[in-house]
Amino acid sequence: MKDTPESIIIEKLEKQRSFFATHITKDISFRLTQLRNFKKAILKNQKKIEDALWTDLHKSPEETFITEISIVIQEIDQHLRNLRYWARPQRVDTPLPLLPSSSKIMFEPLGVSLVVAPWNYPFQLLMTPLVGSISAGGCTLLKPSPDAPNIAKVMEELVAETFDPGYVSLVQGGRDTNTALFKQRFDLIFFTGSPMLGKIVMKAAAEHLTPVILELGGKSPCIVDENANIDVAAKRIAWGKKINAGQTCIAPDYLLVHKSVKSELLDKIEANIRKMYGENIRESRFYPRIVSDRAVDRLKTLLDSGTVHSGGEVIEEERFISPTILDNVHPHHPVMQEEIFGPILPALTFEKIDEAVSYINSQDKPLAFYYFGKNKKAKEVLRKTTSGGACVNDTILHIANHDLPFGGVGTSGNGKYHGKQSFLAFSNQRSVITTPTWIDLPFKYVPFKYFKLLKKIL
Repeated sequence: MKDTPESIIIEKLEKQRSFFATHITKDISFRLTQLRNFKKAILKNQKKIEDALWTDLHKSPEETFITEISIVIQEIDQHLRNLRYWARPQRVDTPLPLLPSSSKIMFEPLGVSLVVAPWNYPFQLLMTPLVGSISAGGCTLLKPSPDAPNIAKVMEELVAETFDPGYVSLVQGGRDTNTALFKQRFDLIFFTGSPMLGKIVMKAAAEHLTPVILELGGKSPCIVDENANIDVAAKRIAWGKKINAGQTCIAPDYLLVHKSVKSELLDKIEANIRKMYGENIRESRFYPRIVSDRAVDRLKTLLDSGTVHSGGEVIEEERFISPTILDNVHPHHPVMQEEIFGPILPALTFEKIDEAVSYINSQDKPLAFYYFGKNKKAKEVLRKTTSGGACVNDTILHIANHDLPFGGVGTSGNGKYHGKQSFLAFSNQRSVITTPTWIDLPFKYVPFKYFKLLKKIL
């Protein structure tokens, strides 16, 4: 994927600033029309999207629809239903000392935004933020990952055929393109990627005091308590971990399992994996591949942690790594030192729940948190820990509810989106006081003649 020259980036950015200055994007009817056109374009290009993701990541059309296309469509539909209500100025109370003024919050677009997406869910993670930018009334410059080049090309064509280039445009490339982009002044940078790259984005944005939304990642823990339904837990953990071959920012990164149920749980996770993908997982059309040779090499080094309970097969030329469960893992092992981002699931044990809670709290704040056990204990564990999102007795599902804000906390992210939060993410909440001229109360004026009365009402 060739890098976009800096001169082209500057030219596109100037066009977008000029387009935004026309104020047409602030019109609600314009925004709704653009969202409808966007949805039509996605449905029209669905086959191209499916084919591209099969080529890039070996994603089946079914998985592509569930984890990529449907999420964007649902986001668009929710904005179409609610945008007029969300964008309406919101009246708020005015305190007694400020009467007879009235107060409201106006929602205005931040302006021209940059959206940078990763390769693991390349369609969903580029297009979902775009919905929020359109909904808020802004212009958008999009940058997909070069590591998924086929879907990047399809998205470039989709954007070009759907939107005025001054309104929404897309640039391609790798590190040099990113460097050129981050040198420019935007009104918002929306970045999804690793915490390491998030630091680079935040540092670059600081040069222009550009606000950032960072959707990052981390090691999302999964606790399985002694009273959990092991049959259900094993099935749901197997499903959540192996979607996209584990290359999911909210996948269960590691297990913390009560020692009394560990052996049963690991055996049943293995059994559920084989039930889903068959005895010859390599031949399954539902099992994706690792994105690059570099990623395969990194994951191979993690297989030396602990002992292999099941899996462990690597075929480098096919970028295939079988679903792997690691037993007898300890916190100092390499697999526990970084986000795995692959089909490797290490298991640690605990005897008392406070041990698991203490370990989680000693690490960076995770993007997701999963607990399997009784609801009463779940409430206690949630109260004592923190994460961007969480599921009780399931995995992954919190991302699918567009009424829930999605995002991280601490090193796993900064800012939320999905549904109304996407609208707010690309909006400035402008505080407005309107004061009538038919009366002019004297309290605020020097020399504060009525100061004693003013003190009583303030």
